[in-house]
Amino acid sequence: MKKLLSIFLVFILALLPFSVFAETDPDSFDMAVVNEIMKNTDIFNLKARSAILIDAKTGMVLYEKNADDRLPIASITKIMTSVIVMDHIKEGKLNYDDMVTVSEYAYSMGGSQVYLEPGEKFTVRELIEAVEIHSANDAAVALAEKIAGSEDAFVLMMNNRAKELGLKDTVFKDCTGLTDEGHYSTAREIAKFSAELINKHPEILEITTTQYKEFRPGPNYIAMWNRNRLIWFYNGANGLKAGFTTAAGYCLVGSAKREDLQLISVVLGEPNNNIRFAETAKLLDYGFYNFESVDIIKKDDYVKTVEVKKGVKDSVDLIYADDFSYLIDKSKKDKLKIDIVTQDTLTAPVEKGTIIGYARITLDKEVIGNVNILTADTVEKASFFRLFIMMIKEWLTFK
Repeated sequence: MKKLLSIFLVFILALLPFSVFAETDPDSFDMAVVNEIMKNTDIFNLKARSAILIDAKTGMVLYEKNADDRLPIASITKIMTSVIVMDHIKEGKLNYDDMVTVSEYAYSMGGSQVYLEPGEKFTVRELIEAVEIHSANDAAVALAEKIAGSEDAFVLMMNNRAKELGLKDTVFKDCTGLTDEGHYSTAREIAKFSAELINKHPEILEITTTQYKEFRPGPNYIAMWNRNRLIWFYNGANGLKAGFTTAAGYCLVGSAKREDLQLISVVLGEPNNNIRFAETAKLLDYGFYNFESVDIIKKDDYVKTVEVKKGVKDSVDLIYADDFSYLIDKSKKDKLKIDIVTQDTLTAPVEKGTIIGYARITLDKEVIGNVNILTADTVEKASFFRLFIMMIKEWLTFK
């Protein structure tokens, strides 16, 4: 009976306005207000202090505003925390069912939390869910301590990972985003490490799209409603992280996928909760309506056949060395062109995988990429006797 009442309560709460599930920031979410803001928003006049929209697959920038300004980023920090955690899981250094014991330090975290108690034990999976869904600072620190022994050591990992990704305008002071002074990033670099999380660990999206989950099931459970309201109303939304402090303002990394196109939007320093979601949705709309991800070249696809002289075979197929995809402005799709440049003939011996040309891809006469062209097979040099027989056969055929 108690379980039925709990389910009924969750159902009733799901029907209530989003404002019921307000974050720890002072503003609530109002879908009607968001819709009105979207109607009147010009993406080239956003209220965000900094913003960017990229294609997650290629990193191509579709829109930017002050994208290289260094700003405090609040809980957006936890995206890099998640990168480190998921890296350790992928490398087998950590498992979802490993137990984590809560320390006094993790317990002492303020801000958004799931009220961990010292000595309590939870699985890695439970704590990841608390971080992704509820933005729990105490859970983030508990994971950091599990991996590195201390938050400081974990933060060193975060900064080293940032360097590996080539990020020059990102510095982490903690794993939560509670620090404002000296803890910063840029919209451009946030988009980069967000893409790293999505591309390398797509399984995280199963959690970031969870609308509701109970933490510590039982009489003292915490109701975790996803802080990222985008997943509640935006078609294709699959993440990623909301954040707020007084210094950072309202921040959001919004991600969404439609068909083969995965976009990542970053807005920093928004004036209020509703505007950050409205402007994020507007940016994502701009990307989906105006751009299309096109697989232009597929690795190992046939290109052409070329003649081979003095070989055991008289020809060899050519194939593409790599895939090539591009996010294209839909209005310019008919201006896409592929030019094939290869040798016309080869002389044996020919090794499989030999580069003998390239494909040049242009869009509206501008080169957007090159892909090497390889031989698909090995063609050995024919012996003198075999060459003599082949010559006789050709002579008889000609006769």
